[in-house]
Amino acid sequence: MNILVAISRVPDTTTKILVGSNGRNIDTNNVKFILNPYDEFALEEAIQLKEKNGGKVIAITVGPAQAQETLRSALAMGADEAVHCKIESEFDSNTVAVNIADYAKRMNPDIIFMGKQSIDFDSLQLPSLLSEHLNLPLATIVTKLTIEGTSVKAEREIEGGKELVETSLPCIISAQKGLNDPRYPKLPDIMKAKKKPIEEIEATTSDLFVEVVGMELPSKTRLNKMFGSEDADINEVVRLLHEEAKVI
Repeated sequence: MNILVAISRVPDTTTKILVGSNGRNIDTNNVKFILNPYDEFALEEAIQLKEKNGGKVIAITVGPAQAQETLRSALAMGADEAVHCKIESEFDSNTVAVNIADYAKRMNPDIIFMGKQSIDFDSLQLPSLLSEHLNLPLATIVTKLTIEGTSVKAEREIEGGKELVETSLPCIISAQKGLNDPRYPKLPDIMKAKKKPIEEIEATTSDLFVEVVGMELPSKTRLNKMFGSEDADINEVVRLLHEEAKVI
């Protein structure tokens, strides 16, 4: 079974975010980037399928040179190969979908996985765009997946309940939290991933369907909080300084 997993590079949720000088994107100086958490569920499901049925897992991402670190995280988790569609200019979800679709048409994967969304822009656009470009069936926000032969049964999360959908391979699956428990890479695998080759291809650029014209931080509401001198109060102050103020 040949499996393609689309992953993305996003700012760490613990990073203090500042708006860039142009007012249209974030200031990436001193920002730590990580593998999109929802993509971890997608990657884990792909690896488990490979371990059960054989085949290979290829991780693909679209982005600047720094995105290769995200691919190395995928290799450390268990992906067999990595592909970097390199683009340094501004791009949107459709650009990502076009490039992943172009690669998928050459690879002909049995199934394509990705997270239900990236945690930076939360647009949820990529799964549907990719489905349209490839003319493949799509099951989104999947929390349970069963594949028997070419038959696919996916349980997906909906408001107030669950929905069971059936389709067949090849198809696209967007993963939700709860689909599995992503593995933590072992140190030897992390070291091996640093030496593995990454296939580089120049991304196809296209006109932006969606353009960010402005970005600003939410307005701050000043709150005065009173604390005592008990250990619990001190611990709470430290927690707030770390999680909310992000100064420690």
